[in-house]
Amino acid sequence: MAVSDIKPEPKKQRRSYDGFFLAAIVVAGAIVVCLRLFVFQPFSIPSSSMAPTLVPGDYVLVSKISYGYGPYSLTLVTAGLSRRIPDGWLPQRGDVVVFRAPGAGAVDFIKRIVGLPGDRIQLIQNVLRINGVAVPRERIGDAVEGATGQRATRYRESLPNGISYTTFSLNDNGPFATTPEYTVPPGHYFTLGDNRDNSVDSRMPKQVGYVPAENLIGRAELIIFSTGDGGVRWDRLFQAIH
Repeated sequence: MAVSDIKPEPKKQRRSYDGFFLAAIVVAGAIVVCLRLFVFQPFSIPSSSMAPTLVPGDYVLVSKISYGYGPYSLTLVTAGLSRRIPDGWLPQRGDVVVFRAPGAGAVDFIKRIVGLPGDRIQLIQNVLRINGVAVPRERIGDAVEGATGQRATRYRESLPNGISYTTFSLNDNGPFATTPEYTVPPGHYFTLGDNRDNSVDSRMPKQVGYVPAENLIGRAELIIFSTGDGGVRWDRLFQAIH
């Protein structure tokens, strides 16, 4: 056999593998981008306003499809796809939501919805009242509030629809522990932080006030990661948010 008759091995197989991996990377990237745009969005918790439910260093997964799409949940394609809450997807009392506060510029807040359109909301010495009826709360112990280092009283608060959660109370005679009665306008919601004496929420009309439905970004569903001074908080990972 002549030297000129020896042909090099074809490299088509290697190229086909390279093409497959490249296509897989592109598809995976497209899926991640679509999920991020349309379905879920991660948010970090910067303050203790929702303690003890959420604490600084928590990373939460927010469902953007829970209430339909609005100008702050689907900012890149708002003109074509934005539509607000379908009738069957209305927020419920007790939902922990991320929203854009009307008076706070480009700042996203995470709080708990306690008042629906038409509700009358008031706090008297940190006892929540909905439509004139006090929401039951049961003292379940004490804890140290992380932002101030003060001792806080822990309460189990139970809304009329059966949703219950834990709140912190530092001082039942504090500046916003007793409020006027607020009537929630149509198409709006009233929010509170679970850390009642260390939260900027709907009690402060200039900073937050009533939250319009179109300002909702989504419902917080899951703690996906948490880290603090001691490292990863393994006991908080993958906790559902109630």
